[in-house]
Amino acid sequence: MRASMSVVLSALLGGGMIAGTAHAQSEEIDRVAEAARVLEEILAAPDKGIPRSILDKAEALVVIPSTVKGAFIIGAQRGKGIISGRSGGSWSPPAFITLTGGSIGFQIGGQATDIVLVVINTRGLENLTADSFKIGGDASVAAGPVGREATAATDYKMQAEILSYSRSRGLFAGVSLAGSTIRADRDANKTIYGTSFNTRQIVVERKGGSPPSIEPWVSVLHRLR
Repeated sequence: MRASMSVVLSALLGGGMIAGTAHAQSEEIDRVAEAARVLEEILAAPDKGIPRSILDKAEALVVIPSTVKGAFIIGAQRGKGIISGRSGGSWSPPAFITLTGGSIGFQIGGQATDIVLVVINTRGLENLTADSFKIGGDASVAAGPVGREATAATDYKMQAEILSYSRSRGLFAGVSLAGSTIRADRDANKTIYGTSFNTRQIVVERKGGSPPSIEPWVSVLHRLR
């Protein structure tokens, strides 16, 4: 009887672990697909979004789709996204990251916002591929210029290491994320790549290979070569 119960318990636990793994994979695959959708829409609207001249200079791109920002006197934001780096004309596989942060202000309400970070130089890339990076504290970050009218504003903003953008209800704007923190999401990396790589290992050292689940993101990135 005890042996039978042990078999049943083992089967239930095993089934639960498989289900949990499948659910985690589904979440991360959805994250990749949503990030790819955001980037594709950015490329389709150059006159109203991030200037192509800036995207062409990018050493890395971070897309955090549907970041939730809510506030009631004390604001807070959180989100999950991915980052890929560019070297020698080719893009790395995406590493998974999280964004957390808060701001104090008299705000009431909440909204879902897509966040995009364009990394302009090597130092910005080094900061973003650390296990933990505080925006505004570890590197120069500026709200990025938008659309055709951004040309005149680009020169001084390009002195920043990272340009930050937000998109809400289809409209792009430069955004300040000072005080927010970006961290490596090693659990998500393990779910997709089989190993809990850190961000640098995937983005700079290009470990992990090219699992089918990242194809939607990679396909859109190819248009930025």
